[in-house]
Amino acid sequence: MFPTPNLDHITSNDYENVYEPAEDTFLFLDALEKDIEFLKNNINPCICLEIGSGTGCVSTFLGQLLGNGTTLLLCTDINPYATAITVKTAIHNSIHLDAITTNLTSGLLPRLYHNVDILCFNPPYVVTSSEDVNSTNLIERAWAGGIDGREVIDKMLPLVNDLLSSNGVFYLLVISDNKPDEICDRMWNDYKFQSKILASRLAGREKQLILKFWRNQS
Repeated sequence: MFPTPNLDHITSNDYENVYEPAEDTFLFLDALEKDIEFLKNNINPCICLEIGSGTGCVSTFLGQLLGNGTTLLLCTDINPYATAITVKTAIHNSIHLDAITTNLTSGLLPRLYHNVDILCFNPPYVVTSSEDVNSTNLIERAWAGGIDGREVIDKMLPLVNDLLSSNGVFYLLVISDNKPDEICDRMWNDYKFQSKILASRLAGREKQLILKFWRNQS
């Protein structure tokens, strides 16, 4: 097992503005570790992109798993505090990445069109009102997903088709309230992406899942 990235540089004051790693984060790490041999042997990724990096824990861990130092690790977050902490987390763990303050992938297309080999997204997925999605409170915005917890997820799904390379994979964290079967059906019907549940876990009464998507090659 690979160790979780060292986060002891992050203070309690930092966590007032940045989403603190929790069960969903660690499920994401477990899923990536579970799939690492596939990623190394079948994809040999050149570009990885994480949307909503928060503390940078996921991308830093992915960099540690890949271990080659040649993969370009990119992260985005709408929260400027998060992008700053993401860079610090990477440096603290001897990983190089680039973090950009932007909304989802704004400014990255068309340059990254069909060039992303690994795409990761732990979205705001909690069911809330639509108004909460655009809250000025940075922490609330990190988890508020709107109706069915899907409003941010649904904005991201069309971008996956634009971003992923021919052999690329997309990892998405959802909860059962997000109607994961409906998400998988949409990705197949609209973009011919195959999918499977890579990992799942109960966190209290909340069932969390990591969905894996890839292009249909047939």
